[in-house]
Amino acid sequence: ILSIQIVARAQQAGLPVTPKQIFQYQSIAELAAVVGTGSRIEAEQGVVSGAVPLTPIQGWFFEQGLPEPQHFNQAVLLEVGPELKPVWVQQVVGQLLGQHDALRLRFTQEGEQWRQVNAGLEEVVPFGVVDLSGLAEGRQRPALEAVAAAQQVSLSLSSGPLVRVVWFQLGPQRPGRLLLVIHHLAVDGVSWRVLLEDFQRAYEQLSRGEVIELPPKTTAFKEWAGRLGAYGQSAAVREELDYWRGVCQAVAPLPRDYPADPAANTVASAAHVSVALSEERTQALLQEVPPVYHTQINDVLLTALVQSLAPWTGQRTLLLDLEGHGREELFEEVDLSRTVGWFTTLFPVPLELETQAPGETLKSVKEQLRAIPHGGIGYGVLRYLHPDPAVRAALRGLPQAEVSFNYLGQLDAMLSEGSLFRSAPESSGLPHSPRGQRPHLLDINGFVAGGRLQLQWTYSTRVHRRATVEHLAQGFLEALEALIAHCQSPEAGGFTPSDFPLARLGAQTFNKLSVLLERD
Repeated sequence: ILSIQIVARAQQAGLPVTPKQIFQYQSIAELAAVVGTGSRIEAEQGVVSGAVPLTPIQGWFFEQGLPEPQHFNQAVLLEVGPELKPVWVQQVVGQLLGQHDALRLRFTQEGEQWRQVNAGLEEVVPFGVVDLSGLAEGRQRPALEAVAAAQQVSLSLSSGPLVRVVWFQLGPQRPGRLLLVIHHLAVDGVSWRVLLEDFQRAYEQLSRGEVIELPPKTTAFKEWAGRLGAYGQSAAVREELDYWRGVCQAVAPLPRDYPADPAANTVASAAHVSVALSEERTQALLQEVPPVYHTQINDVLLTALVQSLAPWTGQRTLLLDLEGHGREELFEEVDLSRTVGWFTTLFPVPLELETQAPGETLKSVKEQLRAIPHGGIGYGVLRYLHPDPAVRAALRGLPQAEVSFNYLGQLDAMLSEGSLFRSAPESSGLPHSPRGQRPHLLDINGFVAGGRLQLQWTYSTRVHRRATVEHLAQGFLEALEALIAHCQSPEAGGFTPSDFPLARLGAQTFNKLSVLLERD
């Protein structure tokens, strides 16, 4: 995610670079030599409209059969200065709707199939002002939260909007609140970074008396969806079928505290346990740990997860659904660094605990993750876009993970110093309908906020006791701290076969070479 942000900022500065180049050339000097060497990508700059194929994650969403699919949102509630001008905010929202086409998506159901289209621009901007300045301070918060909850249930998939923006006035000397609610079908974590950055840029331009001028659009969501559909019919993705069939072997179900029926795992029954790493250890995790074994943060977090869950499950293998940002570099002529939409990938990953030694375990999990082709995007393409019903059915019939994991990145960067926005303490309302079913028993979401790694464990109170999940979450933190401490020790360090992709060395051959080199 961070590399996508770097790409977007570099391109705004006139320095064309790709995420692949950032990973391949990991110093400023090396990057400087390749900036601008790739092909120039021309994206449609006008308003994009017309039919849009469903993407794999959208196919997954509709497959859930939610009773209230219009209520499945992402939202942010921000603190803003009391001097914010509603007329300017309305202009900015209108500009964002024209700039980011996915915000104008519409969905209709035809029999068992869902269709999506990109609507054109409409005159009505989904922005409103709620003046709570006449209420006593003690009554403002419940009133604000009631309005926010109402906004969460107000979206329409078929007629729109998929976006609601509300400015709450709390008094002339008090910071206001800005609520943005967007249906998840049109937005993801990377998209929020783009939207908030564009919002601030456009508002500041208006405040200086300038015309709004946002950076050029990157590849349209509609084009990406079309290319994924074509990719789903290619021989390249068909070659991944055996891999995905092989990884989803039957595993023992998670332990349950209560013998609940699967239907009991509802959104209404969900509860959360949150734990956090210290600022010092978070800094070490982000800065000191990666170069030791040439890892990414997911390698370390997932190693801690499989280590901490093994004593509870009694199993050496954990099958989980892993979420990725989904903006994979499959096509040369595509740039998604500033494209808004739901690009997330969701794919099964079996992680095996092959050893207890921390360094060896970390290297093992790293190699298991590196073996996933193309960042996991092929699984969803095969399951939802392949033209052969037998292929789609084969993947649909495989064992399903009961744990999901998602690392959302460093959220501090979204609300940096000098920003118009700060995080607000009030609730933005329920983002998902309480009538919906949860597809996993345990959802673990990680992110860095306030300089600390935060981990939120979501579970069903009808399936697990809070004490059970608190114990698991604390065990995860302890495993993570042990990995950080190991990576800070003098004896830690080393390479793995995936660090030398051109050599195509197997693990055994690589280990033999490593031993020979150590002797020399």
